[in-house]
Amino acid sequence: MTYCLAIKVDRGLVFASDSRTSAGVDYVTTYSKMHTFIWPGDRVIILLTAGNLATTQAVINNIQRHLEDTAAEFDLRRARHMFEIAHYVGTLNQAEQRQHAEVAKGSNISIEASFIVGGQIAGQPPELFLIYPQGNYISASPETPFLQIGENKYGKPILDRVIEADTTLEDAARCALVSLDSTMRSNLSVGPPLEVAIHERDGLDQPRRLKLTLASPLYRDLQARWNEGLHNAFRDLPRFEWE
Repeated sequence: MTYCLAIKVDRGLVFASDSRTSAGVDYVTTYSKMHTFIWPGDRVIILLTAGNLATTQAVINNIQRHLEDTAAEFDLRRARHMFEIAHYVGTLNQAEQRQHAEVAKGSNISIEASFIVGGQIAGQPPELFLIYPQGNYISASPETPFLQIGENKYGKPILDRVIEADTTLEDAARCALVSLDSTMRSNLSVGPPLEVAIHERDGLDQPRRLKLTLASPLYRDLQARWNEGLHNAFRDLPRFEWE
């Protein structure tokens, strides 16, 4: 399993992901689930992946192949709008799943994959889209300013309580890390390293990137302060009348 999320606020976009793909008593594997495609001054595109690793890697490989193939009908550089990229990724995802559907039919292995794609094309606003295994997609909105894929239930409450359109990018990134930490505490299949990318609106260049392990000072400090804050808030809750 995995957990990835992306947040859209007035000042830009925040992306965050774990790196665990499987976990057992004596077997843990990790792969990056954050993929960036940048043409400075023109566009920044960031892709988060969840689901069957073979499917997600095949989709990423096809994206790369189309970028290198001058005869390709479409690639990330030709899109005029971000929703065209969401449609493109959804089409690649569906094609890859159809290719292996017959083989997977008699097994317990799911070949489905989900994606979050976001970024900005020059002259357009920043956008976020969640792409379902079926190939269709939805966009982030003022009412739904964050999108999640993978093991999302444990990390959602903090996002619901904190994220607003005017939340700063830095606070959105801190919230994303707390959301990841809350998920890791409740689900062994989500784990470090954690990756964060921050795209500032109209900053069509390399986003700010962080890669954190459990031993990273920033992560350890954030985790300790959040835990302490929760305990303090709990101790300050009103007493029952008989106490």
